Amino acid sequence: MSGFHHVEVWVADIAEARREWGWLLDALGFTRTSSWHEGESWEAGGAYLTLTTSPNLSGTTHDRRAPGVNHLAFRAGAPDDVDAIMSAAAEHGWRPLYHERYPHAGGPDHYAGWLENAAGFKAEIVASP
Repeated sequence: MSGFHHVEVWVADIAEARREWGWLLDALGFTRTSSWHEGESWEAGGAYLTLTTSPNLSGTTHDRRAPGVNHLAFRAGAPDDVDAIMSAAAEHGWRPLYHERYPHAGGPDHYAGWLENAAGFKAEIVASP
């Protein structure tokens, strides 16, 4: 069987990550499956996402324009579900990107919104076709 088993995201501020990512992952239908002092894991669709801090971090912000991960894209369900997440995102530490072209910044047949959190991580919230 192919697919992701898990993705691990290192964060500098776990409290901030719990607030921002926790809200987003919950809104997307993920379930928090474990939590410990330095992190937590969220599961959906047979894979999980771990948010954790480490003493081995080399910086405090994520640069999505540098080599590495540019963004994580999440299935959100219907276009109305994308709209609801995009509408509430600013209250939870996320700012919209490409909002002047929302919801078709990815093209006329792609309904999605893009968000960036305080640490510089970008998330794409995608509607089902």
